[in-house]
Amino acid sequence: MKTLDELARWAASPPPAEADFPAALAELRAALAAYPQRDFWMSRKAGVFTHLNEHWLKPAPPARKPAIGQALNQLKAEAEGVFAGQEAQAARAAVTRRLAAERVDVTLPGVSALAAPSHPVLQVRDEIVQIFLHLGYTVADGPEIETAYYNFEALNIPFGHPAREEQDTLYLGPGLDDYLLRTHTSPVQIRTMERQAPPLRIIVPGKVYRRDAPDASHSPNFHQIEGLAVDCGLHFGDLKGTLDHFAREFFGPSVRTRLRPSYFQFTEPSAELDVSCIFCGGAGCRTCKHSGWIEVLGCGMVDPAVFGFVNYDPEAVTGFAFGMGVERMAMIRYDVDDLQRFYSGDLRFLEQFR
Repeated sequence: MKTLDELARWAASPPPAEADFPAALAELRAALAAYPQRDFWMSRKAGVFTHLNEHWLKPAPPARKPAIGQALNQLKAEAEGVFAGQEAQAARAAVTRRLAAERVDVTLPGVSALAAPSHPVLQVRDEIVQIFLHLGYTVADGPEIETAYYNFEALNIPFGHPAREEQDTLYLGPGLDDYLLRTHTSPVQIRTMERQAPPLRIIVPGKVYRRDAPDASHSPNFHQIEGLAVDCGLHFGDLKGTLDHFAREFFGPSVRTRLRPSYFQFTEPSAELDVSCIFCGGAGCRTCKHSGWIEVLGCGMVDPAVFGFVNYDPEAVTGFAFGMGVERMAMIRYDVDDLQRFYSGDLRFLEQFR
């Protein structure tokens, strides 16, 4: 058996005699089996078949060229088959290696994925909603883009009221002067009462918008929760008992509440709910400004004028309503002194609320 160098020199030498040609083909086939290297045989510049074409076929007498060309073409086809088989085998081997490397033992215990917790503001929102769901309230929802009628007029806030000024309210602009980003979730109360006859008890969580500059206690976009109950014979004591229950559920069983007179355009009488400071127990501290009390929400009995917009008979039914800022409740719950911390994107801060 010739070496590779000997085989290359032999292919580049004159062709064997016609009588020796079958033996030369047999030797080439044996060499192909012994040295199945594609580049050695098929290289366009110095491959064996290039030498055979140049030195065996071209200088051959015309009478021998057909036989030599046919024999060499057959041998080249056999070589292509050998190399194609090699490549297929190499591809199968690569697949086998990849499958072995990527093999997964399905009997091994899985790796637990840590689900991101809810944002602390949403955690507080959901907790508040659950408290009222347990009292028999249902969740209501409405559009964030509202008309001035639902956001103001139907809530007894007439034209010319300061709350309707552009310095406080985000109107959508020219041609859409009657549309605005709702400033509170109270419009949902009107929409619900238009659709549903009393009795009803709803809790309304949602986003609201004000033209406020961001600071430690203000944001142009924040969350509110409104509550509304309408039925025969509801009175201020029902409102007080409901909010007292809510405060103990949310802040703890030892918390005390008090109602202070206030004023809202859509409730009469109106009040602010304070809770005893959960940090100092009412003794006085920085958080409660040394008063022993923390203001948490506004409330009151529904003004009979509001019932006139939804065709409720104020002689037959009464109702109460309340509303709170979710961010404020979260700030009190977690003793956070800057509302903007909730939206800073600082993972070190947010991971505290897992």
